[in-house]
Amino acid sequence: MKDPDHGEKPSESGASAADRGGAQKHAPRGGKGKRRRRKPSGLPSAIASRSGISGEAGRPAALDEAEPARKRKRRRRSKAARPQGQAAPVGSGGTATHSDPAISDRKGHKHGKKARRQRGLQGRPLASGGKPATADRSSESPRSRPAETAASPQQSARSERLRAPYVAPSGLQAPLYAALDLGTNNCRLLVAQPTRPGQFRVVDAFSRIVRLGEGLGASGRLSDDAMERSVEALKICAAKLDARSIRRRRLIATEAARSAANGENFLKRVAEETGLELEIINRETEARLAVSGCSSLVDRETKSVVLFDIGGGSSEIAVIRIGENRSSRLANHITHWTSLPVGVVTLSERHGGEHVTPQSFELMVREVETMLAAFESPSVDILASGTSGSGFHLIGTSGTVTTLAGVHLDLPRYDRRRVDGLWLSDEEVSAMQARLLSWDFAARAANPCIGPDRADLVLAGCAILEAIRRRWPSTRMRVADRGLREGLLTDMMADDGAWRRQRPRRFQRPFTSGEERSRERVHEGNQA
Repeated sequence: MKDPDHGEKPSESGASAADRGGAQKHAPRGGKGKRRRRKPSGLPSAIASRSGISGEAGRPAALDEAEPARKRKRRRRSKAARPQGQAAPVGSGGTATHSDPAISDRKGHKHGKKARRQRGLQGRPLASGGKPATADRSSESPRSRPAETAASPQQSARSERLRAPYVAPSGLQAPLYAALDLGTNNCRLLVAQPTRPGQFRVVDAFSRIVRLGEGLGASGRLSDDAMERSVEALKICAAKLDARSIRRRRLIATEAARSAANGENFLKRVAEETGLELEIINRETEARLAVSGCSSLVDRETKSVVLFDIGGGSSEIAVIRIGENRSSRLANHITHWTSLPVGVVTLSERHGGEHVTPQSFELMVREVETMLAAFESPSVDILASGTSGSGFHLIGTSGTVTTLAGVHLDLPRYDRRRVDGLWLSDEEVSAMQARLLSWDFAARAANPCIGPDRADLVLAGCAILEAIRRRWPSTRMRVADRGLREGLLTDMMADDGAWRRQRPRRFQRPFTSGEERSRERVHEGNQA
């Protein structure tokens, strides 16, 4: 075929031998080079006859340039629609792919591999020979797919990261650690693996309100119903732990099992029915674990902190003073600590949690203030002396403060990512407490951040919080949705040196495939 301006027309990739007049040689596409643009001065007779346009000078240049692009799209679609290894027949319009399957299958291979790499789908298996290749959309060009189904490289990389296990900088999959906290009100489990220094990635989690300490204040013993609820929750935790290879685990029980007369017998029952060996920790250990779990929320500019953990049966308070030389473990800076034998469950049972009036609320506050009076600790003037306004503040880690934060943000449902680390001013905390106190039980239960399980406990927690705020007035408070489990994980990973391992040199990396190297880069970018 002759072109009016350039002589013999170069052969198009994918054309059959019959259309090329018996020529068996393929003209290369030139890799990343561009096709030579033809002048719109004339129209080949073969194309003009197919398009139904008479004459050679009346065809617009845009239509003449779009013709090869439409051919290429048709060839890619026909190739994707046929089974692997089958040659493409001559299609309508006189276009056809090569009759040799080996040559035909090589078409678009480089472009398909590039597209898969950009979308983070290089690890997806290819479709089997018995299924059409269209089932695997990773080999299609992004231009040939509908715009609404094409995912951006960032979204695809993120979805790939969420599906894949975390790979440590050393090139090996990070070990798993597990922490379980059986408290007076909740049973909680976390399974995580270390990432950056001082941080970890949660792999699995479980939380259920069991109210183990229900009726403990009146009888001094754990009730049968409370123990049954706790055992059922612990069975779920045991199944989660058995399904994974855990390097280290620590399972603790706190105030309810510590103060109950039948606490030891209950833990023996737990070991027999679930296989979990729980240890009862003392109050000092509980306070130190609460501090360890919140260490990442204490800024470098902070010089002193009063951290409190309002639990179900006890409340731990720690005074932290940070000097010039800050230790890697925040718990080493604890100067004073106490554990009050009062929590949201015990206080609400004594004063009533469903119907709380301003008068009964004040009685709860005064009871906690009496307990705090016996705690010898530095006053707020000493803690804030020599520091700027941001040098001293409160940190609250409990369901009470996270509930206040959720109500303050008017969340349609509780969202830990928005609550953890949130700053609340003193005026905002007072406004939220007054708002909750104005609600009746039904209104509190209807709030999505409280719910019916905590509707009778939240005001008792606010009373404990109010007593702490009166003892240590502060212009702001930071909310921490973390606690003993995070402290357990942090201590175990630090003891194992999980964050001290240096990154090996590039030539020492144990990776053997580009896919694994790419996966590690994705994780490093998202953890930064």
